Parts: sequence; structure tokens; C-alpha cells
Amino acid sequence: MRIVRTIREVRETLAPRRATGESIGLVPTMGALHAGHRSLLDAARRENDFVVMSLFVNPAQFDEQADLAAYPRDEDADARAAEEAGVDVVFAPPPEEIYPPGFQTWVEVEEEARGGEGASRPGHFRGVATICLKLFTIVRPTRAYLGRKDAQQAAVIARLVRDLDLEVELRVLPIVRDRDGLALSSRNARLSPGERRRALALPRALQEARGAADPVATARAALNGLDPEYVELRRLGDATVLAAAIRVGSIRLIDNVLLEGELA
Repeated sequence: MRIVRTIREVRETLAPRRATGESIGLVPTMGALHAGHRSLLDAARRENDFVVMSLFVNPAQFDEQADLAAYPRDEDADARAAEEAGVDVVFAPPPEEIYPPGFQTWVEVEEEARGGEGASRPGHFRGVATICLKLFTIVRPTRAYLGRKDAQQAAVIARLVRDLDLEVELRVLPIVRDRDGLALSSRNARLSPGERRRALALPRALQEARGAADPVATARAALNGLDPEYVELRRLGDATVLAAAIRVGSIRLIDNVLLEGELA
């Protein structure tokens, strides 16, 4: 496995692969890898000749500097996990490689970015769309792999791909949960034992609401006193999901359940 830091190195590494017609899988990450990321890496390894994982904590998608500063970073551990998963190249650029001095071009997705995370985190999806477009043009993957936990994000990226006619197939894979039902997240490590017990109300409330006549009201009532930032039914492509965000102490968590259709 090779770790590269610059856009030029990525392109030079991938040019011979592309010239021989090899398929390239891209797994975009911000590090702090867990079993959810591993499911994406495993799928990319199965379905492609060559696998690239990006490792970049994208400052443009954080609306709170404290959250950016607290985001867990351990490149050595992430590199070991990537190598174990069969990744061929890790693209781990410094921020100035992606956003050089004078950078001023941003990508805005409209409809899919409204409400939910878009309302709670102004500017978040502008950062997501911009970094994904950059990664797609730098790596030029055959397929890119996303997790369904970030369902609205997946819908934003799908719209980006459709509207800009990007030649990449998006693969959106199911949420991976811990034994207690909590959706895996890099932020889970920051929960105290007591906070984790409280956080379990989120997946339980969403599951309870799946067959309800009013899923939003049912989920809100089942949150056991947690005050959600939002609980929404969202149409994302051909799918309908019930999505929610909560704060437990200082930790913000999101989750969703698929009610009908499939995300793609």
C-alpha cells in the first residue's frame, strides 16, 4: 500500500491503471475508521481492480470549529486498517493541497441539501459537494462507496453526479450498527458510558416509528426526553427515510431508517 499526499502523485499512480482499463474504486473518508468504513472498503476491494481511499478531515464541511478541532485523528491506525482491507493507495493530502491560497470555487446542491443536515449545519453540504467533486475529478473512479447513515449526504452526491454528468457509479451501502443498535460513527468514541446509554434512544425511537401511522410523531415521543435537532421524513431519490439528529452532551449523532425504496 502506498500513501500519497499530492494530487500529482495520485494522477501519476492511477494513469497506468486507467490506461490498461482497470476499474478503480474510491472510498472517501475523514479517517477514524471503524467497521462501517471497513464494509465500504471490503465492497470496493471485491468490485474493483484497484482501490483508493481518501483520508482527509475536510474543514469546509464543519460549521463549528470546536467540532473540527475535536474530530479524532490517527493516521497510523487508519493506514493499518486500510492496508488490512486491501487498499492500494491512501490519498492523505494536507488542507492546502485541496484548498490552496486563493481558493474560491464552491459547489452548491439545492433541493437535496434543504432541511435536515442542511438546515442544522449551514454550509455543510457546500463543503461535501466541493470535496467530492474534487476527489472525483482527481481520482476519476469507476465506483465510489458511501454509507447510508449519511443518507442526505448520499442524495446530495447523487444529485451532483447526475447534474454534472460525472462518470462514476455510486454505491450506497447499509448502515453498520454496534451490538446495542447504535449506528457506528467516529464520534461514538467520545461518548461516556452514560451518554452512550442515553444515545441508544435514537435508534430505538426510529425503529419503533417504522410502522407507525405518523412516524415523525412516534419517533419524537420515543426519544425519552432527548431534544432532537430534527426528525424528518425525507424523499431521497427513490427512497423514503426517517432521519433524525440529536445531541447527547456535546456529541452530535445522526441516524435514519429506510421506510421504502432503495438508495442508489
